[in-house]
Amino acid sequence: MTLLVGISGVRGLVGESLTPQVALEFAQAYGTLLGGGRVVLARDSRPSGPMYGLAAAAGLVAAGCEVTDLGVAMTPTVAHAIRHGAYAGGIDITASHNPGAWNGLKFFDRDGVGPTPEQADALAALQNSRAFRQICENFAPLRADSEAGRRHVQAVLAAVEVDLTPLRGMPVVLDSVNGAGGIHTPILLEELGLRLTHMNREPSGVFAHSPEPLAENLTELCQTVRKQRAAIGFAQDPDGDRLALVDENGVYIGEEYTLALSTWSVLSRRRGPVAANLSTSRLVDDVAARFGVKVYRTPVGESYVARQMLQADCVVGGEGNGGVIDPRISLVRDSLSGISLVLQLMAQTGRTVSELVAELPRYFWHKQKITCPRERVAEAVQRVVKRFAEREPNTADGVRVDFPDGWVHLRASNTEPVARVIAEAASEQEARRLSGLILSAAGL
Repeated sequence: MTLLVGISGVRGLVGESLTPQVALEFAQAYGTLLGGGRVVLARDSRPSGPMYGLAAAAGLVAAGCEVTDLGVAMTPTVAHAIRHGAYAGGIDITASHNPGAWNGLKFFDRDGVGPTPEQADALAALQNSRAFRQICENFAPLRADSEAGRRHVQAVLAAVEVDLTPLRGMPVVLDSVNGAGGIHTPILLEELGLRLTHMNREPSGVFAHSPEPLAENLTELCQTVRKQRAAIGFAQDPDGDRLALVDENGVYIGEEYTLALSTWSVLSRRRGPVAANLSTSRLVDDVAARFGVKVYRTPVGESYVARQMLQADCVVGGEGNGGVIDPRISLVRDSLSGISLVLQLMAQTGRTVSELVAELPRYFWHKQKITCPRERVAEAVQRVVKRFAEREPNTADGVRVDFPDGWVHLRASNTEPVARVIAEAASEQEARRLSGLILSAAGL
């Protein structure tokens, strides 16, 4: 049975590879690594969340932690609460974009950042050995905090740098997929003066469609944008850290543009370096070049991006899966920050979403997932490195090979038992050709 453990936390199938006992053990292991202290606990809207939340709370308390329960909250809300509440760390019960049969635990340090590979390995080793810290007295009572989401919204509102009056009354559509984003995202949009049509807003965890915000899953959102004559459509994943965009014509423009437009928005007002992972579109490089700033590339995983942002004092960063990190708010991907930054760019330029997209270079992506164990992916990576050695491939995370007219990144997923292959080029045909070239060399 599949239980995935790494820098993105722990994920497994509900009641199979991920049981309440497993959740308790990982939580107690994390409390042991923290040495106790004040910690945050939250969950997304999945029906299995309360079960794992109670198990995680028991493990944390057993390790001597004082637990503050946020209830159902977005992942960026958890990170914001930790960082601005001076907590020692926290756990979020979520499987992010995975289907409802999955759940998991995300771990955060005192900066609201996920673990390093070394910390993830230490956590897994401690859970395996079960050498937990166990207190026998002075157990701290659980506390509740129902205002963390509103504080997160207020932080995003306070960070707005543009007069949004031109957008007042503008119709927008939001699809929260019945996830955690349905609670507080409408508050942000209404505070900004927008006229909201909210789809799939109930945080029931019964996802209205496949929860990953990809084109094939958002046909209803596209139709609703056209029907409502909305200026933009927003799509969140279940824990609210990813954001995909639909333009005013009801055309899905994709997750890759979320970070590119957000980066444009920030750099037009505040110059500074940018961080993005190796699988993120070169659109970010094109935007950064306009403003003469550097882009730092990292392995895939928001903790890598966040740590690079701290090290290089980046003004914005994120990942091409619709994840925008505004370091003023938190150091994780945040759909609320992405929404705010895109709207600010629209107000500042007076352009529609399609007009903004038209000003960026046109690239095509070819993305594939191939089910296979990590060991097989590692072997495939070595074959690619050997075959394309003359191109000096980047092996910081799997292997990325750059060609004159595009690039391909092959790596093992942090969150699923699959190999991910992402190719980008100036045409769809070329992206497919480059992807096939790498897959042929990889033997997958």
